[in-house]
Amino acid sequence: MSEPFSKESIVAEPRAEQKLQQPRLWRVLLHNDDYTTQDFVVWVLETIYHKPRGEAFAIMMSVHQSGMGLAGVYTYDVAETKVKLTKQLAEEHEFPLLVTMEPETSKIED
Repeated sequence: MSEPFSKESIVAEPRAEQKLQQPRLWRVLLHNDDYTTQDFVVWVLETIYHKPRGEAFAIMMSVHQSGMGLAGVYTYDVAETKVKLTKQLAEEHEFPLLVTMEPETSKIED
């Protein structure tokens, strides 16, 4: 006699194949101002965004020269957290650094 919950008595119905969608990504942008120091921006990029010093410097120069720079592309929750941390640090150091996030527009091809 077989047990009612033995492996042989479990009938598994085939599942319909589900295709998972990639989560929407968000761009975190740093904006230029006349008061936030370049050193602070590099430090923020190294500390919060985990950028190597050379890459952090290049992003800071992009912010300085073009008015805006891409700090990174993340899922919504991660981007939102990084924006909040950046604003908090800027406020603590009395800098008016503006950081925003916007949806990533490029589509990922399957």
